[in-house]
Amino acid sequence: MLDATTRFFENLDRRGYEPLLTKISGTLRFDLNEGPQTRHWLLAIDRGRLRVSQEAREADTVVGTTPELLEELAAGRENGMAALIRGDMTVTGDIRLVVQVDRLFPAPLGSREPRPLFPREVY
Repeated sequence: MLDATTRFFENLDRRGYEPLLTKISGTLRFDLNEGPQTRHWLLAIDRGRLRVSQEAREADTVVGTTPELLEELAAGRENGMAALIRGDMTVTGDIRLVVQVDRLFPAPLGSREPRPLFPREVY
């Protein structure tokens, strides 16, 4: 069974295009720190065209977090901006890219924030 994080990124890759990111280009890498190991998810955006891989290559922006927190974000049980403000994630590079990509994650339950792109039931 796939976790919510894997399903989230595979869904983005399968979609291939996101209209909300039409004016955005850049690369965003999520580094998931698990003790001595680090897993990576790399999201390349070219004017809304999306490509996802698990490469550890250079990126315009790098988000450091735990696998557990990214799982919560992908499942819509946590808010990315709140986690960032609390210091549960680190960002190196252009934070504006993080703010734009945050809109792709499902909104936490009970939120008034409409995010119809990825319904909660999917994850």
